[in-house]
Amino acid sequence: MKGKKILIADDHPIFRRGLTEIISESFPECTVMDADNGTSAYNTIVNEKPDYCILDINMPNMSGVEVCKKVLSEKIKTKIIFLSMHSEREMIRMALLSGGSAYILKDNSINEVVDCIKKIDSNEGYISPSLANIVKGIKDDENRKQNVVDLINNLSKSEIKVLKLVVQNYTTKEIADILFLSDKTIENCRSRICQKLKLPPRNNSLLLWISENKELLSTLNNL
Repeated sequence: MKGKKILIADDHPIFRRGLTEIISESFPECTVMDADNGTSAYNTIVNEKPDYCILDINMPNMSGVEVCKKVLSEKIKTKIIFLSMHSEREMIRMALLSGGSAYILKDNSINEVVDCIKKIDSNEGYISPSLANIVKGIKDDENRKQNVVDLINNLSKSEIKVLKLVVQNYTTKEIADILFLSDKTIENCRSRICQKLKLPPRNNSLLLWISENKELLSTLNNL
């Protein structure tokens, strides 16, 4: 840790001062900086290139998630440790998907942040024990979504076109009329789609799959 820089970004001065003292005592060989809003945190990261930034999610001017996304997009190697009062699944998901290396609840930050920095410095991941099950669920969901995307990418352009219409609740006959094809051609296409999506050979398997993945399908560019 010798010679490394640590930035603490939080808009609550008492909390920021207390955390700064703990970090300085725990890592006396490091340079500890602070920022009181998102814009200041981002500018400090750009100018000083700290090794680690302990970043509150709810910040004035620019949120912690916005700061993290900009840092990642500009390929700055600062590792972000999120601090938050929120334990909601969606908040944690947004933070981790923005490129954060860790997520710690403020209630536990005093006890955990030093261990977190040490583990990240050793190229280990860090998950707050109180959030382990939530984070596992998030990772499982993201893996499942990626699997769906990979399967869809195996479809041909004509199969994507038919799938789009199925998603819009058109029947086989209606799709055939729209695409000026026979009912049999659409049935064969639906069958190929089911095979490529690795669905069981049931009449309603494609509709069930669409229902289960409706939210994801609405966000995909190729659908």
